Amino acid sequence: MAENVIKEVAQNKKAKFEYEIIETFEAGIVLKGTEVKSLRMGKASINEAYGRIVKGELFVYQMNISVYENGNIFNHDPMNPRKLLLHKKEIRRLIGKLQEQGYALIALKLYFKNGKAKLLLGLGKGKTQYDKRESIKKREDQREMQRALKNYR
Repeated sequence: MAENVIKEVAQNKKAKFEYEIIETFEAGIVLKGTEVKSLRMGKASINEAYGRIVKGELFVYQMNISVYENGNIFNHDPMNPRKLLLHKKEIRRLIGKLQEQGYALIALKLYFKNGKAKLLLGLGKGKTQYDKRESIKKREDQREMQRALKNYR
C-alpha cells in the first residue's frame, strides 16, 4: 500500500489568525504545464487567495504562481483564477454556507499529494479585534507554560 507522500509548497500563516476556521476541504487544482513546474520549484504564494463559486464551479482567486523561467511563449499569467476540483455534493454544501453572513473560503495550504497538486481550503468566519487579542493571549500563555515546564525539569 502506497503512503500519502505530501510535499508542501505554500502556506497561509495569517489565515488562522484572521479567521476562525470551521471546516476544511481538500481540492484538486486544474493547472497548465508551466504552472506545475513552477509549483514544483516552490514558487507560489497563497497569502491573499480565496475561493469563490461561479456558475456551480469553484475557483481560487489571488493565488500567485510565479512565471516559469524556461517557459518562453507557453508561460501562464501568474494571477489567473484557477478552477478547483471538488465533489458536487461538497460544492452544494459550500454554496449554502457561503450565502450566510460573514463566511469566507480561504486558501490555507498548497501542496503535492502523491504527485497531484492540492489546495486545502478553510471555511471561515472573520474574527473581530477582540477575538484576535484573545488568540494572542492564549498563544503567549501556552508559551509561558512550556517555558515553566522546561525550567522545572
